[in-house]
Amino acid sequence: MSTTPETSRAKRGFGRYAVALIPLIVFAGIAATAAKMLYDQDVHGKDISEIPSALIGTRAPALNLAPLEGANLPALTDSVIKGKLTLVNVFASWCIPCREEHPILKELAKDGRLNLVAINYKDKNDNALRFFGELGNPFAAIGVDPKGQAAIDWGVYGIPESYLVAPDGTILYKRVGPFDEVSLKEGLFPAMEKALAKPAS
Repeated sequence: MSTTPETSRAKRGFGRYAVALIPLIVFAGIAATAAKMLYDQDVHGKDISEIPSALIGTRAPALNLAPLEGANLPALTDSVIKGKLTLVNVFASWCIPCREEHPILKELAKDGRLNLVAINYKDKNDNALRFFGELGNPFAAIGVDPKGQAAIDWGVYGIPESYLVAPDGTILYKRVGPFDEVSLKEGLFPAMEKALAKPAS
């Protein structure tokens, strides 16, 4: 059966409509996702800043970062966190939210059950030292990440970010953005308690 000019034009016309619908379908998908996030936040009280991480439940990426020169602290390596419940905080001196959360980190550092360490992200050494000179240093070890490679390995979305790592090296919890009272009460503290209640293997 031969194709007439009319049917050929009709097929071309349908193809144009199909192509024109693609952006509309993509937009509808994005809108639906955004609507679900807002619904979860408003109706279920879900914190949309708690971005899921593919690393949760898996072994933490290897750490072998040079120390922050002048801080008189150890480098951030696997041996520093091995066998300890550890909070790895990713920060920079130029990060305003990092400054806002710093007093909370200083309080967390007083908890003897928690090993608090840091990755200094794309920062200048002198600026990082000045940051601690102004605000104090809550960390037991600091590793510098001048090119952001370690942050990529850890799946960093935007600083500050924090990762709770079990004594066996498993990532238990991730926080994107600065800690506040709500994220401590509903996120970090329950994750810590659960980890501490688990018998050592």
